[in-house]
Amino acid sequence: MELCIALDLPSKDENLALVEKIKDYDVWLKVGFRSYIRDGADFIKAIKAINPDFKIFLDLKLYDIPNTMADAAESIMGLGVDMFNVHASAGKRAMNTVMQRLKKYEKRPIVLAVTALTSFNEEEFMDVYNENIAKKADKFAHDAYESGLDGVVCSAFESESIKNITSREFMTLTPGIRPFGEDAGDQQRVADIDYAHSAMVDFIVVGRPIYMAENPAEVVEKIIRKL
Repeated sequence: MELCIALDLPSKDENLALVEKIKDYDVWLKVGFRSYIRDGADFIKAIKAINPDFKIFLDLKLYDIPNTMADAAESIMGLGVDMFNVHASAGKRAMNTVMQRLKKYEKRPIVLAVTALTSFNEEEFMDVYNENIAKKADKFAHDAYESGLDGVVCSAFESESIKNITSREFMTLTPGIRPFGEDAGDQQRVADIDYAHSAMVDFIVVGRPIYMAENPAEVVEKIIRKL
């Protein structure tokens, strides 16, 4: 299981200050909507300038018509990131189109599909998808698996079931991880490290428990020891 740290601070300078504090650790860094829209590709270059060995997860959740998603995926290839994601609800044709487009590259990033956002509770999810979270997450994951993706984004509570209906090698990345039982904030389906381990999670995403800490490096060290 690997640690992915969310760079969700209000400014580029604050995010890069955090990166400086944790530059000696072998971790993934997640660049999401706010950071990428505000700071662009230069932000990724700035991270790599601090430590070129950092692995970058570009969390933009591509969702559009198939050809547009494939165009965007191909553009991502030029950014030097190590992982990105699409929305499974865009459908199998869209996911398959993305993967077919990337076939021509000798080396490509890991591609994940978002199943059910961890901010959803059951009632909210039912309003949108007319199905319960566990069942729909399984269906989305199976679609992604059949479309040739490498894994999915899901909560820790769906990870084991998804592994069972796809493959143990099919990756699960889980946001909403509160390593030592911290406050859930705006997330609904949160878990700790022990539960993530038991659910065979491959990547845990941790944000606020690290970047809100007085000593982020100390928290990273503690999490890595736990992993």
